[in-house]
Amino acid sequence: MKRNTMSYKIQQYVMFAGLATVLFLAVVIIPLIYGLYLTFTSWDGVSTQRPFVGIANYIAAFKDAAFWQALGRTFIYSAIAVIMVNVVAFLLAYLVTSGIKGQNFFRAGFFIPNLIGGIVLGYVWQFVFNRAITSIGRALSISSLSIPWLSTPNGAMACLIIVSVWQYAGYMMLIYVAGFMSVSKSLMEAAQIDGCTKTQATINVTVPLMRASFVQCLFLSITRCFMVYDVNLSLTKGEPFGSSVMAAMHVYNQAFTYRNYGTGQAEALILFVVCAVVGVTQVYIGKKGEVEA
Repeated sequence: MKRNTMSYKIQQYVMFAGLATVLFLAVVIIPLIYGLYLTFTSWDGVSTQRPFVGIANYIAAFKDAAFWQALGRTFIYSAIAVIMVNVVAFLLAYLVTSGIKGQNFFRAGFFIPNLIGGIVLGYVWQFVFNRAITSIGRALSISSLSIPWLSTPNGAMACLIIVSVWQYAGYMMLIYVAGFMSVSKSLMEAAQIDGCTKTQATINVTVPLMRASFVQCLFLSITRCFMVYDVNLSLTKGEPFGSSVMAAMHVYNQAFTYRNYGTGQAEALILFVVCAVVGVTQVYIGKKGEVEA
């Protein structure tokens, strides 16, 4: 069979990418199309009937004040968490590429929290915030630590941010480590010969050349924070008084708790579009200023 024929190309594609294509269609494309279809119905999740209601679900979604409040909380949480995750991850990466003893051990240790499921993390940290920290606060007579943080709206939000930073920072650290290692040592040496200190060389030489790492880490942390659900469920359950319900949890409740599948799916689509716009905009702006060595 000739290599430049269409049948040969199709055969090669099916051989090497056929299974991946089938799985992608089954797991991503078909559920997306089916979910889009559900946004135009008033299905309750049980009935075999799916009455067509047009754009009524989108109108209900835009009128749902609780959804927009949850989305607003998600923006606030994401803005703070993304900044903190990337600052901590960058500092950790700088630490474990600076030549300290046992740096490979520290890399593995900092990455481990990312391997633990969000549900497990939530329950572990719930114990830490409700029992361990309060016991230390009472023992040291520190009033701010004696009260469980999860019992107050601001405290619950702070707990979510802390756990997210602890979970995601190790993963983002590896990307920054790759960025540090991709910068040629000769450039750093040349900068230091020209009179720069190590810190100045890092800021003026290394950081600009790591822009691709910053773009990737920001994109990943933004999308993860916008779609957070597991930690939100196990750590706060949206309490107290619904003050820590994030957008993903509200969408889940709308669809599976209140059985408004059409409205829930419409809100999920709106959340997806918002997350996609924010993520793509960030990548576009970041890619425009990339510097090549």
